[in-house]
Amino acid sequence: MALSRSARLGVLVTAAASFLAIAASSAPRPGADGIGDPYFPQLGNGGFDARHYALDVAYNPDTDRLDGRTTLTAHATQNLSSFDLDLQKLQVTGVEVNGRRAQFTREGDEIRITPKGVLSKGRDFTVTVTYGGVPEPLGGPIVFGSSYGWMKTADGVFVACEPNAASTWFPSSDHPSDKATYDIRITAPKGLTAVSNGRLISTHGEGGQTVTHWRESRPMATYLATATIGKFDVKTGRTPSGIPIYVAIDPVLAGSNIVDVYGVTAEATDYWSKIFGPYPFEETGAIVDDMPEAGFSLEVQSKPAYSAVRSESTIVHELAHQWFGDSVSVEHWKDIWLNEGFATYAQWLWSEHRGTASAHDSFLAGYNSRPADSSFWQVKVADPQRDTMFASAVYQRGAMTLQALRERIGDTAFFKLLPAWTKLHRYGNANTDDFMRLAEKISGQQLDDLFQKWLFTTGKPAL
Repeated sequence: MALSRSARLGVLVTAAASFLAIAASSAPRPGADGIGDPYFPQLGNGGFDARHYALDVAYNPDTDRLDGRTTLTAHATQNLSSFDLDLQKLQVTGVEVNGRRAQFTREGDEIRITPKGVLSKGRDFTVTVTYGGVPEPLGGPIVFGSSYGWMKTADGVFVACEPNAASTWFPSSDHPSDKATYDIRITAPKGLTAVSNGRLISTHGEGGQTVTHWRESRPMATYLATATIGKFDVKTGRTPSGIPIYVAIDPVLAGSNIVDVYGVTAEATDYWSKIFGPYPFEETGAIVDDMPEAGFSLEVQSKPAYSAVRSESTIVHELAHQWFGDSVSVEHWKDIWLNEGFATYAQWLWSEHRGTASAHDSFLAGYNSRPADSSFWQVKVADPQRDTMFASAVYQRGAMTLQALRERIGDTAFFKLLPAWTKLHRYGNANTDDFMRLAEKISGQQLDDLFQKWLFTTGKPAL
């Protein structure tokens, strides 16, 4: 079939437009300064995926000074002329990309890095940042009004960074959607113990210092990284099922132990492995520090961090996060109920396991204790807003949602759903829609009305 002259011209114009569009899309351009999370628009960075962090930090408790050298291995998702990293307050003294000195500028909490040449899409690259200063913890209403992040203690530092404080102590793509593996080397004065994520690789002395090397070989969100330093009594071993365990407890708290942290950690790790699916990390454990000013605990990956001796219920909550929050992480921070609602529901399941209260009774106790005009019912659990993202409704009404779901679809489907969820999104990210779809697929039921009632609507739901 022959084409007319006008048709041939049309083909040429279309081809030229397509070529220009392809050329424009492949032209080098800066990476975005954030991943676009509505709660924290500049957290995380665009144009690359973080793959591995090699953190070398040295801390002096006498001066509170931190000196660090972070090397990030990343994968370019576009042709990059420049890219950003997140770093709060600390002073940058040098940047290298692929071993060559790179230019950089600072604007607020963003480092804009311009390498000597274009970073090609689909290729890995390394960026090394040397920095130092006195890290400052964050404050405000988000974490129950408490300070969080890098917090000085009497003998060292307590590091708990949810949601946005990892970049107070190392340059990073500081958002849970950009997970990576880690090697963390901590230099601290002799006599102090440095505890971090994953497995302990080595410890050796250098002059009056001790260098401790930890490795987290499973993908981890930045906020779950820690470099907690202090005087600790350490106990190691294995859970009854054989999972390695490392528990560090501040000796100041030894006389106030009201719970066997090591024993409960071992027991709960094994029990959750039966209910939620195989334990996702190489080691389990705990860091119990004397930090009453913090007043909270955090699901640090592989070793939850407790700012004091906590109850058995708190321990099982933080360990449940190893599946819900650590292995399966939120896609955006508005999905936080997928962490906190599930971990709170795990507390109810633990009471059921212990024979002290059924999850149904725990549900009713929480539901009946709050009148309809309580502000508790005015939080939209599926989008609680930044400053109230850790409101009690996210925890309790999130757990109520799961109990309502269990009673709708039955125990067989419900206890099939939990390990299916952790298997499907293991080491990845997920959102509320993903969970609703999986619940409908496994139950074979249409559940829009249930989730709309409990997650997306304010006011006290009718039973």
